[in-house]
Amino acid sequence: MKEYILPFRNLVVSPGLTVPLYIDNPLSIACIEAAMKNSRRIVLTPQHSWGYPAEAGDVYDAGTIGDIAQVLRMPDGSVHAIVRTTGVVKISDISVENGLFTGEMTPLEILDDMETERVVALRDKITANLQSLYASRKAKTDKLRAVAQNYPLPAFIDSVVQMLDVETDISVQILCANTWLEKLIILLGQVNLLGETMKIEDSINRRINQQMENGRRDAFLQEKLRAIQKELGDDSEEMDAENMRRRIEKAPLPADARDKAMSEWRRMRSLSPMSNEGGLLKTYLDELLAMPWTKSSSAPIDLKNARATLDSCHSGMPGVKERILEHIAVMKKTGRNQGSILCLVGAPGVGKTSLCKSIADALGRKYQRISLGGISDESHFRGHRKTYIGAQTGRIMDALKRCKVNNPVIVLDEIDKMGRDWRGDPESALLEILDPEQNKTFRDHYLEVDFDLSNVLFIATANSLNMSSALKDRMEIIEIPGYDTAEKIKIARDHLIARAARDTGWDMDNIVISDDAIRHVIQNHTSEQGVRQLQRELTAILRRTLLENDGEDAKTEFTPATIDRLLSVRQSAGFAKKIGFGIRA
Repeated sequence: MKEYILPFRNLVVSPGLTVPLYIDNPLSIACIEAAMKNSRRIVLTPQHSWGYPAEAGDVYDAGTIGDIAQVLRMPDGSVHAIVRTTGVVKISDISVENGLFTGEMTPLEILDDMETERVVALRDKITANLQSLYASRKAKTDKLRAVAQNYPLPAFIDSVVQMLDVETDISVQILCANTWLEKLIILLGQVNLLGETMKIEDSINRRINQQMENGRRDAFLQEKLRAIQKELGDDSEEMDAENMRRRIEKAPLPADARDKAMSEWRRMRSLSPMSNEGGLLKTYLDELLAMPWTKSSSAPIDLKNARATLDSCHSGMPGVKERILEHIAVMKKTGRNQGSILCLVGAPGVGKTSLCKSIADALGRKYQRISLGGISDESHFRGHRKTYIGAQTGRIMDALKRCKVNNPVIVLDEIDKMGRDWRGDPESALLEILDPEQNKTFRDHYLEVDFDLSNVLFIATANSLNMSSALKDRMEIIEIPGYDTAEKIKIARDHLIARAARDTGWDMDNIVISDDAIRHVIQNHTSEQGVRQLQRELTAILRRTLLENDGEDAKTEFTPATIDRLLSVRQSAGFAKKIGFGIRA
């Protein structure tokens, strides 16, 4: 015979208890009334769904069967019922008709082992563990003591389950266990789990409370210090914040940069000056205000002066100079850096970097050089985000900050030596910087606002054309060939001898050297396309002569024979040193 099933949310009742029920759901009331007309027996079972169940799968297949002892109908339509539970049943063949659940019941036998020593010991263990958990809560401790002393075992288990708010699945496992010992073992596991959870929560709460106490203590001391400073008329924190605000208001910032600065200033003002974030924000604002947003070099472009500057600083290279002068002429006409980026390609020592410095002098602009050799991280160009430890702007923004104008000449030296690894592709960032259509709104990761790089004159140098096609496409390649002997003699006569004399302290009037002697050095002691080795050999000749003359630069004629002797002594001394080192080793 099928029995009526009364579903409940989160209610699992042990057998052998008298259960008072308050029911105001119409379907539940109809279920009680139908059970009263049938056999006065009803099954109390938990449900899976939160709302009233609608199908058989919404209720568990186990419950507690009992007899309806009394039903009271209240004036508001609700029902108070008392059910005396008698046993645990397995439910099968569940059907739903007009919202009422019925099913076949199969009793589950529970072995009566209430009086065994293990059961009694487990009950005492559960009680002791619960009392230790709730030691600080006197009301719960008294209730536990009363439950442990006066309640029968089914009521004890039911009370502990309700007290711990055990999950419904675990409560059903306890209900369906075949012995009271198994029920208590499952219940003890839940008590121990609660104990571990409470320990973790207590540890977290203590840590949080300690941090809050430390924060309140620091805030109290800082507020007290601030009050003392105000009384003494020396509120440095307020003065710093006010000075920063005035700097922001006076700085010629673009609209988006000003909005960003004021937003970060408001955050900085609300933070303690002793906090790390407050210091980081102050550093950020200092960097933002140090950028040359609108300041530029205003020297007019004079083509005659530019030609004279290039000729005075560099001998030869007529084709290279003419192409540079063409670029400068376009800049004079348009008033901006029109055209491709120049890239000077040539062997080491042919004067690429010094030629770039001459271009800056010819234009009357500030000069900055950035060496790209070995760079493999795009943050070198884009900077780091403020959240990184030790964050800073990229090298482009740093160069602009150092020269304090927004239209300098920036030389990207050894552009063919850039690398690439897992940290990023610096070439992609450099492509944006060199593209005149993109660099108007270049955004550094640290500054987080757009900066116009279109006024900057970028010039690249390289030893070879070992670059990507995308990079070469954005630049105009100007190849600087190596010098022939006549050009090297002229360069030595115009520049290198004077530089060697300046480096060694010689008076130029005391140096007598013919073109044949210089040619002898070039042909017999150097082997390069540039003049860097020639510069070193000329300096070595003067340095060795100073040693032989006891540090005095007496007037000396440097003939080919004298040059061979000086350089051979220097070279043999170096060789003897190596031999001697090997003997001592």
